[in-house]
Amino acid sequence: MRNYTIGIDFGTLSGRAVLVDVADGREIGSAVYDYANGAMDEALPDGTPLGPDWALQDPADYLRTLEVTIPRVLTDTGVRPEEVIGLAIDFTACTMLPTTDDGTPLCFLDEWSGTPHAWVKLWKHHAAQPEATALNRIAIERGETFLARYGGKVSSEWLIPKIWQILDEAPEVYTAADRFLEAADWVIWQLTGNERRNSCTAGYKAMWNKAESYPSPEFFKALDPRLERLVEEKLTTNIVPLGQNAGGLLAEWADALGLRPGIAVAVANVDAHVAVPACTVTAPGKMVMIMGTSICHMVCGTESKIVPGMCGVVEDGILPGLFGFEAGQSAVGDIFAWFVDTCVPAAYVEEAAARGISVHVLLTEKAAKLKPGESGLLALDWWNGNRSVLVDTALSGLLLGATLTTKPEEIYRALIEATAYGTAMIVNTFAAHGVAVDEIYCCGGLAAKNALLMQIYADVTGRPMRISASEQTPALGAAMHAAVAAGAAAGGYATIQDAAAKMARVKEEQYFPIAENQAVYAELFAEYTRLHDYFGRGENDVMKRLRALRERSHAEKVAG
Repeated sequence: MRNYTIGIDFGTLSGRAVLVDVADGREIGSAVYDYANGAMDEALPDGTPLGPDWALQDPADYLRTLEVTIPRVLTDTGVRPEEVIGLAIDFTACTMLPTTDDGTPLCFLDEWSGTPHAWVKLWKHHAAQPEATALNRIAIERGETFLARYGGKVSSEWLIPKIWQILDEAPEVYTAADRFLEAADWVIWQLTGNERRNSCTAGYKAMWNKAESYPSPEFFKALDPRLERLVEEKLTTNIVPLGQNAGGLLAEWADALGLRPGIAVAVANVDAHVAVPACTVTAPGKMVMIMGTSICHMVCGTESKIVPGMCGVVEDGILPGLFGFEAGQSAVGDIFAWFVDTCVPAAYVEEAAARGISVHVLLTEKAAKLKPGESGLLALDWWNGNRSVLVDTALSGLLLGATLTTKPEEIYRALIEATAYGTAMIVNTFAAHGVAVDEIYCCGGLAAKNALLMQIYADVTGRPMRISASEQTPALGAAMHAAVAAGAAAGGYATIQDAAAKMARVKEEQYFPIAENQAVYAELFAEYTRLHDYFGRGENDVMKRLRALRERSHAEKVAG
């Protein structure tokens, strides 16, 4: 009998289940569920309006993902329940929610269903920036050492600023919540009946450290006296390592999903981090980029290093026995989607339709005919703020050099190039601070579908690009961790390294830097760096002044 595991990847707009053969990593089947309520950034399902920079989700969509995708993939493949030895999930992070002490989301309760702060805050919820700014200021004033592990700044995307925003703006929700936890850990709680907080999200998104735990109660009290007992009362210090079995699948969920009760359910993981071993990477010096709506940059080292603007360094955070470093860009594919959705003329849309291709493919074809520098354009890739290395969500995008003759494909290519410069800034910062980046491995939709983008990234960074063989790399990584949680005795693996050796692979083809392109991009990157520092490091805060004006105008409009 062959053994299989299931990996479920919870993304920004949908969830995907992949059924994987444990012996060799072959992906036997997959199924997708598009979230009914998607990413809510304007209003709740009942019409309650949301403010600027909000991004919420409905936890019921996560349960529906399980209920729809797992039975479908089993039916489509004909795999029998007794052949499935475990399942695991990965999730966007920090995506968090308040619950009661039995795990019921507050937004499921009638009295809280119309309260925005009772819902899931998606990773790209940036409305907690005031709290993040205050947290960083207080941490610096107090000389808190934990801040250095996060590149000197905690992001508004992370758990504590989001909790503090709830306390500031809806203290009644804070009081009603018995737990604040990652949506990933909440799903595992539902499946197993066990509340298990994973070390990955705790380390990277909640300021937890294997050696020191969370910051002290005195620090939380300095933020707000009401937060002094936050860890004790609404979080937990019981943090579980990756690859561990969180508990057996509950009978009621086994019945709903068509699986055997009691099979291994792995501790949750983050979508970016779980992709690293699924790209065959189990050693230091090899960066993995997960390329989609945003990009996460993951690399491991043998010792902890302080890197400005990194999202974090966590011992065992990606792979056991190594220090895992994370950085990222808050928007990449989202920028290209914004351009196509809002800026492309009708003639291009009609041409794409007539040829039976997407507008993205059409623009890529046209942009590929341009040489580096030919458009005369340069952009800053901050359409959703800057995650690394500036860690500032109040920054915004910039396009420079446009004229009356500028064409859509020129702008499209300039936006691709801008995201490549953002990656180069991250790679160079790591290298300059003692974290080697010798090779780059890529996965995700952009890596699989856009050869022009991959070539530009190779040219700009000066490093070869290798591509994961899986089109569902995070889900594969989750399935690999499910095999580890099941263990060798049940037909799985003893370690994630063992699983990677058998279940992961990359494509044969690679993208190598082209010398003549590198020379031009070196000039453009120098200009990008000047703009990056001028607008991003405080010399000209016009982007923040414009944002403040926007928010004031919005508040006045809402007030009537």
